[in-house]
Amino acid sequence: MKENDHLQAIPEYYVQQALELLNQVNALLQPYEQTLTPEERKSMLTMGDKSVAFVEKAYDLAVQNPTLVPSYLNMSAFDVDKNDALRLRTLLNTAQQVVQGIADTEMVSGSEAFQEALVFYNNVKYAASQDVHGAKAVYEELRKRFPRRRHRHGEDNPED
Repeated sequence: MKENDHLQAIPEYYVQQALELLNQVNALLQPYEQTLTPEERKSMLTMGDKSVAFVEKAYDLAVQNPTLVPSYLNMSAFDVDKNDALRLRTLLNTAQQVVQGIADTEMVSGSEAFQEALVFYNNVKYAASQDVHGAKAVYEELRKRFPRRRHRHGEDNPED
């Protein structure tokens, strides 16, 4: 069995505190958030690292050269959009780091928990085959959790 990498339990207090803070962030930003359909997401221009510099430069030059700004370009909206896009990029980068750390840690702990459960299950399965007292009932209870798959010869085999 592989060495366990996730050895320190996260205190429940920290998990609850993090959840409360995430709920606060959600509540703070919710009035300003917008929801897009998949089609809308596909049809929009996206601002990457290179286009951030372009947007900032275009905005600065528009402010410095108001005679070149077309009458149909709303500079107030441009200002709001540019500033929010930049601030939200910073927020998004930090949130993505948090999400990635949580996802990776959940994957490690979940993988290890599943591996440990399988070690127990296989030991119980062996004990049941050796008629160890109580093992058969435990084995049958755990065996229910495995999805049934068809074996090559047409028989059901939950442990394939």
